[in-house]
Amino acid sequence: MTKTVVAVLAAASTAALAAGCGSSNNNSSGSSSVDWAKVTHLTASGPDSMANLVKAAEKEGQLNVITLPSNWANYGNIMKDFTAKYHIHISDAIPEGSSGQELQAVETEKGQSRAPDVVDVGTAFAVEGASKGLWAPYEVQTWSDIPAIAKDTNGDYYADYGGYVAIGYNPAKVKVAPTSFKSLENPAYKNMIGLNNSPTTAGAAFAAVYAAALANGGSYSNILPGIEFFAKLKKEGNFVPTAIGGPSTVQNGTTPILIWWDYLLASEVKPVVPGFKIVIPSDASFASYYDQAISATAPDPAAARLWEEYLYSTTGQNLWLQGYARPIELSTLVANGTVDKTAYAALPPAPAGALTFPTQAQDATAENVVTQDWAKDVG
Repeated sequence: MTKTVVAVLAAASTAALAAGCGSSNNNSSGSSSVDWAKVTHLTASGPDSMANLVKAAEKEGQLNVITLPSNWANYGNIMKDFTAKYHIHISDAIPEGSSGQELQAVETEKGQSRAPDVVDVGTAFAVEGASKGLWAPYEVQTWSDIPAIAKDTNGDYYADYGGYVAIGYNPAKVKVAPTSFKSLENPAYKNMIGLNNSPTTAGAAFAAVYAAALANGGSYSNILPGIEFFAKLKKEGNFVPTAIGGPSTVQNGTTPILIWWDYLLASEVKPVVPGFKIVIPSDASFASYYDQAISATAPDPAAARLWEEYLYSTTGQNLWLQGYARPIELSTLVANGTVDKTAYAALPPAPAGALTFPTQAQDATAENVVTQDWAKDVG
């Protein structure tokens, strides 16, 4: 899949939104008088309530999304359910595209009826879009359930789903189960280990190098040990840098061990490889999330906001979970007993402790190091 540009979630400020950041036109009466393009959150009743948002969105009858593959994080079922519930047609442009293409479409298709209403992008792209003024601030009703570290303080973008760097393996070809990055140095794994692509171009592979760094004495400020680790695996003959890992390479034995996001290993590899196993390495945990944002020039502003409300509802969050992705409000679902227990049990156990992420500056520095050193050190 080409939607591999997964930027590492940068830590956001923990300051709350200003109390006066409310929705516009509060003195209006009736949903038809509300300028939904300017609404920043819903009220309990009145013209900008959930009931009136539904009416306005159904009147628009259209939602333009972009780069949402149907087999990615259960988006196929999510879109079907949204349409069935609200009778709103969804157009999904370039399903196999990238986060960069999403931003480009928002900019180049501005003013057109087919322009994206909403995006689902890596955090680096969400930040870039915010800096360009592309997003409309909006707080969903469950805003307080999204960790402060996972949302923009202005409401421009907010984490939606993600997962951990994990090790997946085909037990039919891998007789000794890997449990950690350190364990991958076992000579039994000769010509077995792969990434989904080069870390210079694929966010998931970049995250794998970051996780390897954490397992080998590195830090968010020092990714070099991760590059050195893969260079060592290559020298030992375990790492196969020429292969683009995926379901077929795991199945045919080209890379029966694949380091990738846990939810993509579960949704894309596990269904085609009998007995496929997934483990989050015991010596490093590295998580990343995508982000939602509403276009400031969305042609269907009410439908865009209803889409976000749906995604961050219990239904939407559990549908992501059913696609093996970890929804950002998972801890709330577990705490209040509304989590889909079967889907939750299907996930690899998450590491203990709170989520932590590199800062934007640390992430940028790490990307530069990988760009400069990967090719010459690993190939």
